Amino acid sequence: MGKVLTVVLGLVVVLGAVWYALNGASRASSEGEASAPRRQLDNVRESAARIESDAEQRARELEAKMKAAE
Repeated sequence: MGKVLTVVLGLVVVLGAVWYALNGASRASSEGEASAPRRQLDNVRESAARIESDAEQRARELEAKMKAAE
C-alpha cells in the first residue's frame, strides 16, 4: 500500500509541474510585455520587410541605370 501511495503522489507532483510549465508560466510572462518568441517573430518580420524594401530599391536603381545606358 505504501508503494502505491508513493507512486500516486509522485505522479501528482510530476503532473503538477508539467501543468505549471505549460499553463502557469505562460500566464505569468504574458501579463507584462510580449513574450520573447513574439518579440523575436516581430523582429524577423520587420527585418524581412526591410530586406524586401532594400531589394526593391536596388532593382529600381538598376532598372534606371539600364534605361539610362540605352
